[in-house]
Parts: sequence; C-alpha cells; structure tokens
Amino acid sequence: MERINYRELVQTILTQHSRNDLDTQTEVQLLFDTEREHYQVVHLGWEGQKRVYGCVIHVDIKDGKIWIQRDRTETGIANELVAAGVAKEDIVLAFKAPYIRQFTEFAVG
Repeated sequence: MERINYRELVQTILTQHSRNDLDTQTEVQLLFDTEREHYQVVHLGWEGQKRVYGCVIHVDIKDGKIWIQRDRTETGIANELVAAGVAKEDIVLAFKAPYIRQFTEFAVG
C-alpha cells in the first residue's frame, strides 16, 4: 500500500478550510512553510472597532507524524485526517498536555 503524502494532504485540508471561511469579514491567510513543515490558517483584519488576529489551525509534520498544535474547527482536523486514511498512530494532539495524550485514541508523541 502506498504511503499517504502528509504534506499534500495537510495543505489540501487547510486550503479547504480557508475557502469555507470566506463568509467572514476578516482576511483568511494560508501560511505554508514546506521547508520546516509548518502549516497554518490565520484570520486577520477588523470587525468594526475590534482587531481580529488569530491562528485557527496550526499543524506541523515532525518525525513522520502530524502534530496538531491548534484546532479551532468544528469537525476537528484529526477526524478529517483519519477519514482521509491517516493512521491514528501518526497523529499527535499536541494541544493536549503530554500526560493526557495517553488517554486519547491518537499518538502520544
């Protein structure tokens, strides 16, 4: 069986999320650092008098695993990755404390 290209898959999923967020008044930026394997979706701009700046999704690829650093999506990036064929053992919920990860269905590190 051919191994899934994690870089391409992460970029595809984040691109889909950036398109889904087009109804917002803020700008949606995709930040892909393919050399260091960091991938983000960021919202920035103004809503009335309030400044908006925030990372919605942050994913890194380290040591052959997908590390989810931040996930502010409704469905969950981990669930989307699993549905696309990524093994749960290759996904780290890095936004959870290391001692809690052992109680999830995903990799510890």
